[in-house]
Amino acid sequence: MIRSGWMRACAVAGVSAIAVYAMSFSGSVQAAPKGGNPLFTDAFTADPAALVVKDTLYLYVGHDQATGDEMFTMREWLVYSTRDMKTWQAHGPIMKATDFKWAIRDSWASQVVERNGKFWFYAAVEHDKTHPGKAIGVAVSDSPTGPFVDARGSALISNDMTPQGPHTWDDIDPTVYIEDDGTAWLIWGNANCYYARLKPNMTELDGPIQQIPLPKYVEGPWIHKHGQTYYLTYASMDKAVSNDELISYATAPSITGPWTYRGEISGPAENSFTIHPAIVEFKGQPYFFYHNGKLTLNGEKGGLGRRAVAVEHLYYNADGTIKPIVHTTEGVSVPRQK
Repeated sequence: MIRSGWMRACAVAGVSAIAVYAMSFSGSVQAAPKGGNPLFTDAFTADPAALVVKDTLYLYVGHDQATGDEMFTMREWLVYSTRDMKTWQAHGPIMKATDFKWAIRDSWASQVVERNGKFWFYAAVEHDKTHPGKAIGVAVSDSPTGPFVDARGSALISNDMTPQGPHTWDDIDPTVYIEDDGTAWLIWGNANCYYARLKPNMTELDGPIQQIPLPKYVEGPWIHKHGQTYYLTYASMDKAVSNDELISYATAPSITGPWTYRGEISGPAENSFTIHPAIVEFKGQPYFFYHNGKLTLNGEKGGLGRRAVAVEHLYYNADGTIKPIVHTTEGVSVPRQK
């Protein structure tokens, strides 16, 4: 989710004045066809993370609650589910940032993974003054729809653990991948892309924090595997193309590399400086989730702090590279091309 130029100009420790946003479902909502974009019109949503459990896809999102000129006002995480990519069920909030008792605000990007019948929720929040800066917490639930509770009672990653970071918000945007042999990896970061192995208990690191050198990297890493190849998709910046974030990716034979940069696959999100990828295969078809700023809800126009999650079909070339992705209003309401 962020933050590059804006966060340098605005002290992260005090993100504008927070206004209480009481959502009303009687206001103006832009309708979309089933499977069309934006996916959800009951709330502003951002930073999608997908999880497939049997015949259901769960999509975890941050809840954008900014009003007026506020930037990122996010107090909770939401989850939606679908069995057909056309009809979605809202399950409501699953957790608030302050449910981590050591956190003071900011329900930023998150991801849920399943292991041993439990669901592990990794999320970026603002730590209290004992470890100031952004931090990553881990929570757990017996259900993919929560409720989730802090699994450690302390941060898994705090800003003091990555002193090489150029600012206090480099520990954000966690993504987790579990290998077939059970090895779990945590990847995260703004400005630097960090990674570390997790212990089987999913609540502790099992080795040093290392870095993945990625061209044009900004934030928002997402890891997935197709065939025998690992794909690391991320928000990138190339001002020769756009002043807003793009989506780039790299591939590797293993999570430890070596990673080969493959280029950009998505242009910027409409009306949003940020863009955040999630790629998942569901019922034999691959999908690309992201967010934009196209939704108008209750008289509030979309934008940097009022984003809306969207989805597109994803296609691979014969050599395993990803075909460029075009953002559409139709989304997956139209049939997949052959």
